[in-house]
Amino acid sequence: MMRPAHAVTRRPLSTSPFDAPPPAPPAERFAVQDQVTHDKYGLGRVISVQEEALVIDFASRRVRIVMPCAKLAKL
Repeated sequence: MMRPAHAVTRRPLSTSPFDAPPPAPPAERFAVQDQVTHDKYGLGRVISVQEEALVIDFASRRVRIVMPCAKLAKL
């Protein structure tokens, strides 16, 4: 009788082009009065920095944005 093949985990080779992607860069840090841009709301200024969110004053409204946010960039 033949035995079934078992899946074997292989260690990645250091020269392999199929290595895992590099780790993500650290999250961007914001401070009060930083100027930012958002894909939906446009240009704004940070007015409050909380533990996991920012309060940003866009000319027409104030918005609380939970971090990390891909649509937000510091200028």
